Amino acid sequence: MPVLGIGGIFFRAQDPERLTAWYRDHLGVGPGLAAPDAGDPEEWTWKVQGGPLAFAHFDADTDYWSTDRQIMLNLRVSDLDRLLDDLRAGGIAVTVKAEWDSPETGRFARIHDPEGNPVELWEPPVD
Repeated sequence: MPVLGIGGIFFRAQDPERLTAWYRDHLGVGPGLAAPDAGDPEEWTWKVQGGPLAFAHFDADTDYWSTDRQIMLNLRVSDLDRLLDDLRAGGIAVTVKAEWDSPETGRFARIHDPEGNPVELWEPPVD
C-alpha cells in the first residue's frame, strides 16, 4: 500500500487566523511548531512525534461528542494533568469523566475550540 500516514488535517473556520492562534497558544499545535524530540520546526508544518493514530468511524448517532459536529479532533499528549491546569488557567472549560479512562487505553479529557469543535486530549498508558 502506498499510503504512509496522515499528511494534514483541514477544516473550515469562521476566523482561520484566530483559530490558528488559539491552537498554537493553548495546545502548541500548528504550522511552525514542533513537538519535543520531533526535530526543528518548519514554516508550513507541525512536526509531531511518531506514535499511534486512531482512524475510526463512529455511528452517525453516537453521543461520544456533540451530534451537531461531524468530526472530533483527538490529540495525543503527555502530562495531561499539567496541560489541563494550563487550559483551565487560560479560561478553557475542561471535561473529564472517569468512565473515559482505563489502564488499557489511557486517560482522556475534552475541550472545545473557540468555534465549538470538540478536541479530545489523550494521554496513552505508560508501557
